[in-house]
Amino acid sequence: MDFTETLLAWYMEHRRELPWQSGKNPYYIWVSEIILQQTRVSQGLEYYHRFIASFPTVQDLARAKEDEVLKVWQGLGYYSRARNMHRTAQTVADSYGGVFPREVDQLKKLRGIGPYTAAAVASFAFNRPVAALDGNGYRILARFFGLDLSPNSATGKREFAELAENLLPPDYSARFNQALMDFGSLVCMPRPDCVQCPLQEACMAYNTNTVFLLPAGKTKTSIRDRYFNYLDLEWNGKTFIGQRKEKDIWQGLYEFPLIETSGRADMEQLIAHRRFKEIIQDNSFVLLKTWEPEIHKLSHRNISAVFFRIKIQNISASLQNDYLCIQREALTEYAVSRLTEKYLNFLHIFADL
Repeated sequence: MDFTETLLAWYMEHRRELPWQSGKNPYYIWVSEIILQQTRVSQGLEYYHRFIASFPTVQDLARAKEDEVLKVWQGLGYYSRARNMHRTAQTVADSYGGVFPREVDQLKKLRGIGPYTAAAVASFAFNRPVAALDGNGYRILARFFGLDLSPNSATGKREFAELAENLLPPDYSARFNQALMDFGSLVCMPRPDCVQCPLQEACMAYNTNTVFLLPAGKTKTSIRDRYFNYLDLEWNGKTFIGQRKEKDIWQGLYEFPLIETSGRADMEQLIAHRRFKEIIQDNSFVLLKTWEPEIHKLSHRNISAVFFRIKIQNISASLQNDYLCIQREALTEYAVSRLTEKYLNFLHIFADL
């Protein structure tokens, strides 16, 4: 069985029609690849259309403010992707005259573009004869050829890359790369549909019962528990938000004054906290409501959060210096985390924004 021939035959019959594939527009292809790095196609399509509608060209993205980019990206997570896209767009607009470079080595010099994304853009947009291997590609090749190598190791990367280049039909690199992606998404998934697989007969993993063992080298990410206490302070129809500046989760997004504790904290414990005293000072306050959502799970963090809706009489020096004072109805204009968005939706349900 010829791997490439069988894969391409399957692809021509079952390929997905995706909006960024027509026209070979490098900007559209790049946007789609960045969105799909950590997002399924079914979810990413909505964000892709929203992003292109907001920033139709790379120049539009370059001219936008970072807050605008983050707002459009809101809900996708991994916000460093959006910040890197914004800076790359500025580089392409300023240094390349708004035209994406065509070669892999040049593309890899742009922020946020690694070997896979560079190869994908070069192949899909410019027909460069390069193999673009993502997780789908590694999984398919490891299983079919029985490669007990980790794609995360230097040896594994080299072996997989050499194999993919040997399998690549030079005149149809884009078709081959897209076939790997679609086949890995629809058939050779982490839990594969081997019954429907046209490669089953010659698949080493299937024939040696090692399908779920390949690719090798899978490691579990260490999960850290964190405890966030948000103060939604109400003052004369206004509230206070600040932008996350540290190199931490949700960098660049806005949030209510936050007190992070080492464990769960009730209101009494929170009142005794040094940061609470700085924010409220000698202000008289009334606790209006609390909301505790389910644990918010990220790839490497479990966030246990509580939102405290508090009415205050006066503004402390900390609130004046460290936060923006905005009308409550303006909250929806700022880019916030999915966690804060859930809280705002909770308030909307009860008409209590």
